Amino acid sequence: MSEARRYSFRPAITADLPMLRDWLATPEVVRWWGNPTEEYALLEEDLGNPLMTMRIVSFGGEPFAYVQDYALASWPQPHFVDLPDGGRGIDAFIGVPEMIGQGHGAAFLRHRATQLIAEGASAVAIDPDAQNLRARRAYAKAGFAGDAIIATANGPVVVMVFRGSDADR
Repeated sequence: MSEARRYSFRPAITADLPMLRDWLATPEVVRWWGNPTEEYALLEEDLGNPLMTMRIVSFGGEPFAYVQDYALASWPQPHFVDLPDGGRGIDAFIGVPEMIGQGHGAAFLRHRATQLIAEGASAVAIDPDAQNLRARRAYAKAGFAGDAIIATANGPVVVMVFRGSDADR
């Protein structure tokens, strides 16, 4: 079985909210996503928003991560202004601490970004905190490129873009 086939993505549903609340409270997610109560409220609100695609990521049938994607035009952000029309933004976290540092982030993000390109996205962009070196390394391993630090209202980020080339590393 190929590595990509070990990962599955299913739509997040209301029944997932308690699990997502727990995941948002884990130290690594709090460190980079912020206040778990505020982030939970945003996820709960987005669950009913057709502009946001929210997925639970499983490995070997066990849920361990969250990923969301959206048309960049739906939530315009100045640091994404130079990206092509038809691009998608993506955000993700691993909610099971034991799965962090095992290569899962790079693997499932490469798989999901490849899916988005196959579905017609011109590019897939992610914007980790500039200090989140672990995430930046994982995204680079997944095929995202970019290292320029850009100031935003929420602090410095690095815009990294996946265009589909070298997707099957």
